[in-house]
Amino acid sequence: MPSFDIVSKFDAQTLDNAINNAKKEILNRYDFNDSKSTIELDKKSNEITIVTENDMRLKAIVDSIISRMVKQNLDPKALDMGKEEYASGNMLRKEILVREGIDKEVAKKIVKKIKDSGIKVQASIMDDQVRVQGKKIDDLQAVISVCRGEDFGQPLQYINMRS
Repeated sequence: MPSFDIVSKFDAQTLDNAINNAKKEILNRYDFNDSKSTIELDKKSNEITIVTENDMRLKAIVDSIISRMVKQNLDPKALDMGKEEYASGNMLRKEILVREGIDKEVAKKIVKKIKDSGIKVQASIMDDQVRVQGKKIDDLQAVISVCRGEDFGQPLQYINMRS
């Protein structure tokens, strides 16, 4: 029986390259001259930590990270923007979580959307992915187009197409 998996993953090395490019861009900008801004990526917890002086610089850093991610073909929907909080002194800290895997609520929305479409397939939630099975490959391709037409708030990839 043909099947495929719907997942939400990103390439850690590509993300690291995008963060490093954003760091270089920030260091070379005139409005960040004499700035104590830092951008750090924790690869184990998939968290980006930004520390800077004010809101304007924080927004510029976030915009730079997003633009570098787009240039590296990474979807910025994977970023879970946290709240700004005051660090020591007059510094601002923002922690951005990079989501990997499909949340249970999002998986339920995906399964509901597939069932509401009326396509004769079976969708099941398996940990942090959704497996879709059907009798025809054309039905599976129709499910992919239905899912691409909907915004679930996370980047989705369609892998392991088997016939």
